[in-house]
Amino acid sequence: MKKDFTFEVATLWKKGQFENPKTHISQIAGKKDMIISAAREFKGDECHYNPEDFLLNALSSCHMMSYFYVCQQYGIEILEYSDKVTGTLLLNDNASGAFQKIVLQPKVIILDVDQVTLATSLHNQAHQLCFIANSVKFEVEIKPIIETR
Repeated sequence: MKKDFTFEVATLWKKGQFENPKTHISQIAGKKDMIISAAREFKGDECHYNPEDFLLNALSSCHMMSYFYVCQQYGIEILEYSDKVTGTLLLNDNASGAFQKIVLQPKVIILDVDQVTLATSLHNQAHQLCFIANSVKFEVEIKPIIETR
């Protein structure tokens, strides 16, 4: 059974509110306001998060939660999870641009040495389930490292 979910964000900007004219506020009901700017490379305030940061974070977080879900289905106990994410954005002459590729490099520590092969393969299943990965048109590469303790 399919089900729709709606998410809402309010973006607020006023002339002169911030020193950098690309800085603005993002509001999500019931959560702390976020101050956001453009990336430093695009003349934003580097002290604040930018949309590119959020895109990489969204992919990484969604993959992790999807991975936790599939590992739980197979009885894999995860002890630690970290991810280093890099993205390549191509800027065109007309100032448009797009991400070409994002690479996730999750490092996972699991309990059972006999589950390393399975734990590695489950990254593919997690990627297929990830809402954010299913919503983007660029390549998302996953280079997992699985260790045991």
